[in-house]
Amino acid sequence: MAPSFDNLPDDDNFDDEEIDFSDLHEQYQVRMEEGLDAFVVCDGLPVVPEESKAKLIKFVLRKLTSVGKTSEENVFMPLDDAGKNTLGYAFVEYETPEQAAAAIKALNLTALDKKHTMKVNKLTDIERYGREGKIDEEYHEPKIDDFVEPAHLKWWLSDPDGRDQFILFRGDNVGVYWNDKEDSPEQIIDRAHWTESFVQWSPKGTYLTTMHAQGVQLWSGSQWQRSKRLAHPGVNLVDFSPNEAYITTWSHRPLQVEEGHPILSLEEDGKNYIIWDVATEKPIRSFTTLDVPGPTHDEAGNPVKKKLQWPAFKWSADAKYVARMTPGQSISVYELPRMNLLEKTSIKIEGVMDFEWSPSMPQRDGHKSYEQLFCYWTPELGSNPAKVGLMSIPSKEIVRTRNLFNVTDAKLHWQSESAYVCVKVDRHSKSKKSLATNLEIFRVKEKGVPVEVIDTIKDTVINFAWEPKGDRFVLITAGEAPQGAAVPPKTAVSFYCPEKTKTNIVGNFRHIRTIEKKNNNAIHWSPNGRFVLVATVLSQQSFDLDFYDFDYEGEKDEKDKDLTANLQLMNTADHYGVTDIEWDPSGRYVATSASMWKHRMENGYHLYDFRGQALREEPLEGFKQWAWRPRPDRLLSKEEQKAVRKNLREYSKVFEESDVARKNTANRAVIDERRRQLDEWRAWRERTENNLREDREELGLPEKSDEEVAASQEGEGTKVIEEIVEEILDETEEVVA
Repeated sequence: MAPSFDNLPDDDNFDDEEIDFSDLHEQYQVRMEEGLDAFVVCDGLPVVPEESKAKLIKFVLRKLTSVGKTSEENVFMPLDDAGKNTLGYAFVEYETPEQAAAAIKALNLTALDKKHTMKVNKLTDIERYGREGKIDEEYHEPKIDDFVEPAHLKWWLSDPDGRDQFILFRGDNVGVYWNDKEDSPEQIIDRAHWTESFVQWSPKGTYLTTMHAQGVQLWSGSQWQRSKRLAHPGVNLVDFSPNEAYITTWSHRPLQVEEGHPILSLEEDGKNYIIWDVATEKPIRSFTTLDVPGPTHDEAGNPVKKKLQWPAFKWSADAKYVARMTPGQSISVYELPRMNLLEKTSIKIEGVMDFEWSPSMPQRDGHKSYEQLFCYWTPELGSNPAKVGLMSIPSKEIVRTRNLFNVTDAKLHWQSESAYVCVKVDRHSKSKKSLATNLEIFRVKEKGVPVEVIDTIKDTVINFAWEPKGDRFVLITAGEAPQGAAVPPKTAVSFYCPEKTKTNIVGNFRHIRTIEKKNNNAIHWSPNGRFVLVATVLSQQSFDLDFYDFDYEGEKDEKDKDLTANLQLMNTADHYGVTDIEWDPSGRYVATSASMWKHRMENGYHLYDFRGQALREEPLEGFKQWAWRPRPDRLLSKEEQKAVRKNLREYSKVFEESDVARKNTANRAVIDERRRQLDEWRAWRERTENNLREDREELGLPEKSDEEVAASQEGEGTKVIEEIVEEILDETEEVVA
């Protein structure tokens, strides 16, 4: 059928502005937001000459194609006006918007070399943030706020007396105090309802952490200002990285995040863990809770209640990595600050039960390159033996393994300087009716990482602890309790140290002594080593505190001549209901406490010096928590520290004189106060007598009454002398080596 033109307007009367083209515009217009979603902008690239441009594009492409499909033709890298150098950025087109989104998530903040970090963003962000109305075309000079002196984050370290601080949480009040050896603690601040559950110091003591329904708050400075807020509703636990740059928060209740939340994104919805950047107060990545390894039901078929593994994310010594274990399957190592998976894949370790990072960066024999180590263990699987392994990160090289048999359980214990890692192995007999323990000690810094085995331990080891910054250790063993016994079995405390050698290599570990028939279950070393407190905690039958010195300066037994220790029991004490023990950072004092969180009998704390001498006992109603404020790492080199120890007596004289001066000042203050009160009383007495004399004159009465005249006549010829004697009742002087 031929078209009809009868209804078309005449040429003379045709007006194209009257025709409605809106449907055609809608159909064929270019939608910028949708059309450019496959484009990304790569910024932060090196500026190179035009002849090196192709080489740079190929280098960048290797990273870009790891997450999506693109090619050299789809990379536009502009040059400057002279056409000689690149401008440090490029436009890249992917096949799909999904690939572009994946590139932004995976490649943003990728380090290209030591000087350049690539930033990847959406091209459409230019339209979103830079469209008309968003940016004023007229330049306005920015307003620079007046400089405000920030809070001094390490202010407490400048205390002239070198005192440490501690937290006391009792009732609804949290207080911070200076610790004084002889006087009552000096209160710095006390606040009601400062936290809703507990308080926690950051590892270097910079921040005080308080817990709230809406999240975590960090406080710092001498004015205790709130410096950081981390919005994690319902938070239950927190864990800092060793350098305080990051923090992990966990809640048993999955997050519910609505669109438009000012801090959290929809990526955090349904998650339990969040890892935060403390400086920006923003989440880096979030995770859900994984199952804890172990059986879900016992032999009778009843469900087994599992304990939460905390911390679930474990930090390397320098906080460059954080790792998480998928029970029985793998260990995932993430690189900071981007929280990207190392080499984009988890480390498959079949049956893995536990792992621990080395607490410092060990310098292994023959290895000068950067590395972090972690130790892991796997149980017996089928005919395969149990295994302990040491792995190097970032290379993922297994540097040492050891096979074990008849293993029931294992615990990993690193020495503070990563010179050793002790694997406490609980072994069962072939009949599986009895347990025994042996220690597998990996000498990490020696050639080939040799393993020393201590298998002379008859009973099960219930506690083990290395000496900080040293090579001695203490362990506690316990026999099997008779079936149905109401009282736990007696324990034994054993002490070990290396033999003396003529070389720099530490000798084999030797048994020093075992103390039998004890009830101890806890080992607490002084943070500087040498002194150790062996205690009984969380027990209703016993509450012993035994203070030992590993370098006693007295005479040494003949049998210990070849050992690097001279063990001596310095003192014993007891603290009924003790639940917690904590040494101060200097190693001079130790606090024992009984918290109402664990029982409600005789709550409070005791303070002892390193020798076990009681300094203070204070019962506190509603006492919950004691926590010493940590100190950051020493700035002195090892040589300077040795020089200080060598001349310790010289330095100690200065502090002794300061102590005596402070004590004399305190005594003078008491005497001055008494003199002031006496002078006030004498002045009052004189005023009263003058007033009385004036009243008698006005009334026409004699200056003295008849009784006073008679009394004066009886005492005629006598003189009353008033004498004030100041006497020091007790004075002691102690010299602390």
